[in-house]
Amino acid sequence: MQDRNKLDVITEKLKAAYPDAKCALEHESPFELLIATVLSAQCTDVRVNKVTPALFSRADDPEKMRSLGYDELHGLIVTCGLADTKTKNILELSRILSEDFGGEVPSTMEELTRLPGVGRKTANVVLSNAFGVPAIAVDTHVFRVSNRIGYAEASDTLKTEKQLMENIPREDWTLMHHVLITHGRRICHARKPECASCCIEKECAFAGKTSSGEN
Repeated sequence: MQDRNKLDVITEKLKAAYPDAKCALEHESPFELLIATVLSAQCTDVRVNKVTPALFSRADDPEKMRSLGYDELHGLIVTCGLADTKTKNILELSRILSEDFGGEVPSTMEELTRLPGVGRKTANVVLSNAFGVPAIAVDTHVFRVSNRIGYAEASDTLKTEKQLMENIPREDWTLMHHVLITHGRRICHARKPECASCCIEKECAFAGKTSSGEN
């Protein structure tokens, strides 16, 4: 793992490179963000954003979502993939929100992860973007990029999250979640990272990088 001074340089360079980094999932409430994030599992944000306008025009709160029923909800989200599981989870989490939380999305990790289909990644997305709680959600981009560039040396997402929290200032956690995703999408691709175009090429710890950007 990189030393702290070098990690601080990486953080500042990445922040400067992606001042526009933000949550890509379109939403207007904590509930909409929760549903969009559940839908994003093994699906692109672009696809989710094509699906949610029609969904949220019919159901923008837990009670309305429950009233859709299985068949209608399934039809609205089928192109997001894993539609059977996601439909069941969304209907059940909407029931729990209605009956146990007064229709409101809870703002703690413990309560959020009680909901079907909501793990730490989804909970962290909601906590940070809907409630302003500093958090780092580790998706595939964050996991890949952070372990390449030296923020983490971990074999799973939980260890990666903990190491990111240790190596990134708390006030930057939420921003850096979006920055790392953006960097992963634009430069640090899974198969052929564009190392020659990377703003942190000199500081990066990725052992497989080459000047041509191929690994």
